[in-house]
Parts: sequence; C-alpha cells; structure tokens
Amino acid sequence: MRINNFGYLLKEGIRSIFLRGFMSFAAVCVTVACLLIVGSFSCLAYNFNVMVEDLNKSNEIMVYIDSKLPEAEAKSIGTKLNRVDNVYSAQFVSREDALENFLSDHQGDDAFNGVEAEDLRHRFVVTLEDNSLMEQTVKEISQIEGVAKIKAAYEMAQGFAAIQDVLHVASVAVIAVLLLVSLLIISNTVKLAMYDRRDEISIMKMVGATNGFIRLPFIVEGFTLGMIGAAAAFGLLWLLYDWVLSKLDAATILKLFIGSFVPFQELLVPMVVTFASAGLFVGIVGSWTSIRKFLDV
Repeated sequence: MRINNFGYLLKEGIRSIFLRGFMSFAAVCVTVACLLIVGSFSCLAYNFNVMVEDLNKSNEIMVYIDSKLPEAEAKSIGTKLNRVDNVYSAQFVSREDALENFLSDHQGDDAFNGVEAEDLRHRFVVTLEDNSLMEQTVKEISQIEGVAKIKAAYEMAQGFAAIQDVLHVASVAVIAVLLLVSLLIISNTVKLAMYDRRDEISIMKMVGATNGFIRLPFIVEGFTLGMIGAAAAFGLLWLLYDWVLSKLDAATILKLFIGSFVPFQELLVPMVVTFASAGLFVGIVGSWTSIRKFLDV
C-alpha cells in the first residue's frame, strides 16, 4: 500500500467518527461502561489482596532465646535471624519488656502477681516476607545456636495463603469474563455501525477495492474510539476512586471493618497500562471481527 493511500485511509477512519456521531458516541459509552466495571473490580481486588497481605504480616513468629544467655548475647542472635532468608524483621523483646506486656494483658488477675522477669525468656518477634514459607523458615531459625523455642501459627498462615490464592483465581476469572463480555458488547455495537454502511462497503468491493483498503479505516475508527473510551473510563475511575476514599476517611467506623484502601497513585501505572491495552484490544479486535462478515460480497 502506498504512503499517500495509507494517509488517505487514516483520514477516512478519523472522518467517519464524526460523520456517524451517534454510533461513535454509543461505542464510546459502551467502552467506558465496560472498562469502568473492569477497572473498578480490578482496584477492589488489588486492595483486598493488600489487606490480606497486611493481615498476613501481622502473623508473627515468637522466637524464644535460651534462658541461660545474658541479654547482650541474646540480642546478638538478632543479627543471625535477619540473615535468614524470608525474614523481614526481628524485633528484640527483653525479659523486662515481656513481663510488662504480660502483666498489662492480664491486668486485674491476681494469679500472676508473683511472676518475675527471671521467669520469662528474652525473645524476638519475627515477621516474615512470605508466610507461605513459614514452616521452612522456622526450621532454619531453629538451627541457630541459642534459640530454645519457636512459636508459630501455621494454620493461620495457611489460611491467609488460601485466601490469597482464591482472590487471585477469582480476580483473574472475573476480569477475563468482564473483558470478554465487553468485547462482545463493543463488537455488536460496531456491527450496527457496519450494517448501516453495508451498501458503501459493497460498492467499494464491486469497484475493486481490496479487503485491506476497506478494512483499514474501520480499524483506525475502532482504535480511536477504543482509546477515547479507555481515557474517559480511566478519568472517571480515578474520580470515583478518590471519592470513595474521601467517604471512607470520613466514615471511621466503616474504615475499621474494611481496612484502608491504597491511594490511586499506587495503581496509576498498572491502571494506565491496563486501560490502554484494553481500549486498544477491544477497539481493534472489535472492528476487525465485525467487518469480516461484510467483506464477503
């Protein structure tokens, strides 16, 4: 295809958007609605995953140190703990601090009045990077000299891992279905526009126009409409997300139950890539698949 023909077809694709304003507007609205639904669910799934990860990090391991070791030697074990793979942090808790925490937790219970600091052990509160590897990490920690006992909630870690797996699978499945539905809806919308122009396509075919010559303006039109819809959906999603965050900040009680959402700036890059890719995909593929039927003249 010559360069001047290519430029002409690009201009025709852009011009057809304005010539058929209502159908173009309908296609953009459908794209915006579909992508807004997909984007909203994606943001929700991402925030739920972050909340589960935060809860997962709160599932800490208690590493008790040999009671015969003085405080200085007990503290030195923290360096070895931090060298273990998958250990995010190891916070030292002395006997005195452990006693203070213990008594505050059992305040008003006279049964523990005789407990002294020497009755407790120095310990480390260890947070892991990945709690699904808790069992393996505990085995490595137990081999460190000076470690007397380890207390870990394996069941809780496995529960969080299962929740994350379910969230990942459900998110991928729902987003895939929503994208498929969006593609079908947009494709049918484009087909209506094609049906309105079937006579024009038939005449072009009869005068010898190639399929590529006929198809390119529609591809340009679909690409442009898809990107316009994606940009509009992205802007609306950003406004909606910030509005929801402002309402959550105002409703403190609700925030306590569902947790804090991450700022939209943290989602900016993946959302831009997702919306641009989705707009490009549904626009081009929707136009390409819709025009095939009308090229068989």
